[in-house]
Amino acid sequence: MKQRKLPLRKCLGCGEVKDKRELVRVVKSPNGEISLDLTGKKAGRGAYICADASCLSKARKAKRIDRAFDCTVPDEVYEAMERELKNE
Repeated sequence: MKQRKLPLRKCLGCGEVKDKRELVRVVKSPNGEISLDLTGKKAGRGAYICADASCLSKARKAKRIDRAFDCTVPDEVYEAMERELKNE
């Protein structure tokens, strides 16, 4: 039987390529709202980070999420994402 390929994604924080299921999806919805997508099923453009607050802070410092979505992400959104990651 043929082996299925595992979907791989690159973390915006550390830059490591990992299995898609190990990462958390950050999504920009069609109306422009940016949030964490813990289910991986929300509609919109997605980017991935490790489920670790340090990777989120690295991505924030280098403005990688801003570049991935071609917009400026407010500080309140980053703080909300950090809280969600710590509660996970």
